[in-house]
Amino acid sequence: MSGCGLALGEIARHIGAELRGDPELRILRLNTLRDAEAGDLAFLANKGYREQLAGTAASAVILGADDAGGFAGAALLAADPYVAYARATALFDDSPREAVGIHTKAMVDASARIDPTASVGPLAVIGPEVVVGPGTRIGAGTSIGAGSRIGARCRIAANVAVYHRVYIGDEVVVHSGAVLGADGFGFANDGGRWVKIHQLGGVVIGDRVEIGACTTVDRGALGDTVIEAGVILDNHVQIGHNVRLGENTAMAAYAAIAGSTTIGKNCVFAGQSGAVGHIRVCDNVIAQARCSLSKSISRPGSYSGDLLMEETPRWRRNAARFRQLDEMAKRLKKLEGNIEHES
Repeated sequence: MSGCGLALGEIARHIGAELRGDPELRILRLNTLRDAEAGDLAFLANKGYREQLAGTAASAVILGADDAGGFAGAALLAADPYVAYARATALFDDSPREAVGIHTKAMVDASARIDPTASVGPLAVIGPEVVVGPGTRIGAGTSIGAGSRIGARCRIAANVAVYHRVYIGDEVVVHSGAVLGADGFGFANDGGRWVKIHQLGGVVIGDRVEIGACTTVDRGALGDTVIEAGVILDNHVQIGHNVRLGENTAMAAYAAIAGSTTIGKNCVFAGQSGAVGHIRVCDNVIAQARCSLSKSISRPGSYSGDLLMEETPRWRRNAARFRQLDEMAKRLKKLEGNIEHES
């Protein structure tokens, strides 16, 4: 973005919004309704912030149709204002861009194939037979193991560890501290002594996946661990060996999936949720915070429970009664006393 900002009409075209106002109005920044100043573009996606709309100093606001009538200023009207805001952030992203080419302090094996349009940062280590696609950026201190392949337009941040035979698709983002292809947690017990099961599989990551900082994806024991296209993983997520995550599944921080479990498409795992090993979870399942899926799930829906997993509506009914247990116990004791007295 240039120092004089972007024209509001250009932003409207990029995010697919209907323009109301001057298309040449210059926008310098994105901001919240409350903190916006002249030159800022704000957005209203949550009705809880509607009261801030009237007093905002933003030069323009991304709005839904329901709120457009109550706002007289310049606006970008969108069917989903939050998605429109997400698209707008790409226009204002000022993340540093590494220079194209291989840094003089990087170590690249002679057999590796690095596209001329890719960049490899200082102290990065690229192993034998590695392939790095066009426009991909490898951050400082990152290690790419032998035989791994990274597609086009990926961003592998600083200090990422990619082990051997990890296959990464196009437009994948991997944040610092992530580990892809570490050994799965496989051991056999021989009379009290643990015997390591060497992990002979790999990792396959589809297109447009984002992997958060300090997240680990273990390699398969025999076959591959597979992360399908569009999956998003937050920081500190653990994916065990031979797990398969379906397209567009999302996992928040501290979620964990044990080995050999298959998760369907469009699933959501909230913070500290997870699944035990060797189960299958169908498409469109939501695991609420701290819920552990302890058996296979064949019916889409929301599931909750810190203690025992239940479908969310039933779990909520039971949870509402938890606070009544003491009173119910006292009433039961009184009834038992009355019965004993009458007998």
